[in-house]
Amino acid sequence: MDAHDGWLDLTLTLHPREAGGPLADALLGAGLGVLRAAGATTAVTRVSEDWWEHDFLRARGWQEADRMWLSTLDLRSLDFAAFAADEARARARGVRIVPLSDLGGWDAHQREHYDLIHALLTDVPSARPVQVWPFEVWLERMPTLLPDTSGIMIALAPDGTWVGTSQLSQPIATRPGFVHNGLTGVRAGWRGHGLGLALKLAAARAALTRGFTHSRTGNHVINRPMLAINERLGFERKAATVTLTREVGSGE
Repeated sequence: MDAHDGWLDLTLTLHPREAGGPLADALLGAGLGVLRAAGATTAVTRVSEDWWEHDFLRARGWQEADRMWLSTLDLRSLDFAAFAADEARARARGVRIVPLSDLGGWDAHQREHYDLIHALLTDVPSARPVQVWPFEVWLERMPTLLPDTSGIMIALAPDGTWVGTSQLSQPIATRPGFVHNGLTGVRAGWRGHGLGLALKLAAARAALTRGFTHSRTGNHVINRPMLAINERLGFERKAATVTLTREVGSGE
């Protein structure tokens, strides 16, 4: 999980009647033992700040490593005309926004695509640096994670350089009509011209065309630029998701 060396995920799932009780402690101890045997140095989990697991784990030595705001947007409520000037400002630099499907999908421009993703992920404001998958791992996993390339928007500079993306492509199986908004970002030299907003608007249009009604996303709490874009679009913020970690060898 999180691609950090030595980190392994540990998730507790119990019947509500057992939440926070002796069974939870027993499962936690057993889980840490499994991770220890697997050679992990750090256990990591993600919980909503309003779940019982949050206080339960914090009381047992787990530390907050990161915090993300989850938010949801009703795509049908978007007034695209209200952002016409922003989109015109982004286009004024000669940038084109096209879906990855028009560029050959996952089978074409693989290195250009990966280099863009690598540059954007390593620049995401977060509590700890994002560890990016190696090219071979990324290429193996992404076509399965995001098979619908019509929902992945790419911003192309006039010279053809890939300068930005917005991934609104992954349906949420438990919520019909919902689609997950993954990475949205713009290369440093192309920021400040409304391109991030234009990418998200293009992705929203494509999602509506494909029948989706809602977009759900998560942002690191210190990523103020992207949070500001989401606020302008009308995303409604939910309880924060907290990443908790604990050294595997500590405690019970």
